[in-house]
Amino acid sequence: MSNILKFYVDNADVGMRLDVFLANELDKISRSMVQKMIVYEQILVNGDAERAGRKLKPGDIITVDIPAPAALNVKAENIPLDVLFEDEHLIVINKPQGMVVHPAAGHPSGTLVNALLYHCNSLSGINGVLRPGIVHRLDRDTSGAIVVAKTDAAHAGLSQLLAAHEVLRKYHALVRFLVKNDTGVINEPIGRHMLDRKRMTVTRRGKPAVTYYTVLGRHGQGTEAYSHIEAQLETGRTHQIRVHMTHIGHPLLGDPVYGRNADKRFPGGQALHAKNLGFTHPHTEEYMEFETDLPEYFFKYI
Repeated sequence: MSNILKFYVDNADVGMRLDVFLANELDKISRSMVQKMIVYEQILVNGDAERAGRKLKPGDIITVDIPAPAALNVKAENIPLDVLFEDEHLIVINKPQGMVVHPAAGHPSGTLVNALLYHCNSLSGINGVLRPGIVHRLDRDTSGAIVVAKTDAAHAGLSQLLAAHEVLRKYHALVRFLVKNDTGVINEPIGRHMLDRKRMTVTRRGKPAVTYYTVLGRHGQGTEAYSHIEAQLETGRTHQIRVHMTHIGHPLLGDPVYGRNADKRFPGGQALHAKNLGFTHPHTEEYMEFETDLPEYFFKYI
């Protein structure tokens, strides 16, 4: 069964090309794929087929008919998990650096989902066969706490908490150079990069994103200087901490995407760890908070 999405054009989007607008809005769908969907009339504006270059007008209603994904056999795999908490409703995992959260192109196995299918009797089906139970994600090279829903009810409850900014998410990161202020807030919208679909960027056409940070330590001098920070998310945009810290001139050490020249001291990827995760249990209504240990490599630099 296909998935029908609707978008309503507001003043901020007026004058934008149809294909560019949808490429920004549709996660994981490239601009070239959007253009093909327009040709096959899977994308309509006010009920009519339009050109990819059609400029958006106030009040336009865009309908997108996304075909159902091809069936994929996701296999359970006996991969060890660091379980922080588990009951019949949800499970909290301390994910290691280098583990992809769910199967995708180039990563059909060895993911957290493959491991969970072996470990758990059931997972929420809200996100489909590829992402069962996945309520929020961590990048492959980001380690730390992640909660996964076992039931649809738990999934819905956790999703509501995330949407209401009622989930505590604190990260530790090592960033380049000496951060001047001891504390700060970065309130800048984040959206997909216009030229590089694998990157996110600060853009006025993005979605609201807020990151609070506190400097825990400053080390080194000159170009080799770096800071140890704690970052707390109010929102949860893709690559949010990585994008926001880069925006203020402090990309994460080892970040191969946003760090320009990836630091060779961190071949495993960006120095980012989800240290604290707190939320109200969607079934028991009990507040729960989990704290994970920093990865070994952090202690060489703090």
